[in-house]
Amino acid sequence: MDSAWMEMAAGHGALGIGLVVAGVVVVALLLGAFVLGFRGKRRELPTPRPEEQPRLPEGGPVRETQERREPDEMPRSDERLTPHELKTNGRQSDRTSAAQERPRWNEGGSGGFGSGGPGAR
Repeated sequence: MDSAWMEMAAGHGALGIGLVVAGVVVVALLLGAFVLGFRGKRRELPTPRPEEQPRLPEGGPVRETQERREPDEMPRSDERLTPHELKTNGRQSDRTSAAQERPRWNEGGSGGFGSGGPGAR
């Protein structure tokens, strides 16, 4: 019986040593990742000081302007055009539209499909 117990103990001992070695490898990898992250953080630029922060312009804050623009004409072609072949890639042109009022929904329109309104009749 003693030899059977010795064989079982020897088998579990090798497994235990393998687990300890695997644990040491995992800890070494984690420490290495921490050191690499710390070095990378040290190479980054420092945060800006208060005097380096952006300031308002002399004339005060810049306001947003809203205007409607004329759409670009779609080129006429017998071939199918891809987006990169269009002149402005789907953006509006640089021409300001004569009508600057915003488009509104028709009276009695639902505003969208399935919104519950009666819709235009």
